[in-house]
Amino acid sequence: MPKDKRRFPLGIVVGLSTLVVATGGATAFFTWQNTHNSQSTPVAVKSPQANAPTSVPSAPAASQNPIQVAATEKTAQVYWLKDSATDLELAPVAVKVKSADRDEARLTAAFNTLFSAAPSQDLSSGVPKGTTLRSLKVKSDSIYVDLSKAFTSGGGSSSMTGRLAQVLYTATSLNPNAKVFLSVEGKPLTVLGGEGLIVDQPLTRSQFEQETGTKQE
Repeated sequence: MPKDKRRFPLGIVVGLSTLVVATGGATAFFTWQNTHNSQSTPVAVKSPQANAPTSVPSAPAASQNPIQVAATEKTAQVYWLKDSATDLELAPVAVKVKSADRDEARLTAAFNTLFSAAPSQDLSSGVPKGTTLRSLKVKSDSIYVDLSKAFTSGGGSSSMTGRLAQVLYTATSLNPNAKVFLSVEGKPLTVLGGEGLIVDQPLTRSQFEQETGTKQE
């Protein structure tokens, strides 16, 4: 004899099926939504960025060193002879040179001017024509000047003293306390001219003024 089978009403079965389907669909949708969000939504990670460039204010102009300023303001001078009734008088005239030039270049320019014509009628020169500067070197407080042979030619004692003064004062125009070692054709000058004007080496302004009574404007 066959066993009795329980039968559920069709409406209940359909309702449960719908509920299961709906529940499963909701669960599946929720699971998909979470998975989709976790996969498709990237995590914003800020990569390290270099600091944005900032405008750097320009450095203020460096103030000039007082010592350097003094050095660039030094002006070489050429010393000319000025007519005087009794004493030997020298008149300085500034020589224009570039401020960046070294002392040797400035003094060389001064000597080249000295060996040319005097700038005015009331000034003259005792340096013989044809005299040239063979070399000039500045070492600390010493100045070495080498002239051509023409420097020793002609003139009396007053002319010899005047030309010697012109060379000495022109050479020391940048440093009045410097010592000058004078040579002619590479040989130290000890006697100048036929009258035998003795030249004590090194030459200095203070000693020369004491011995000759030289004056300057």
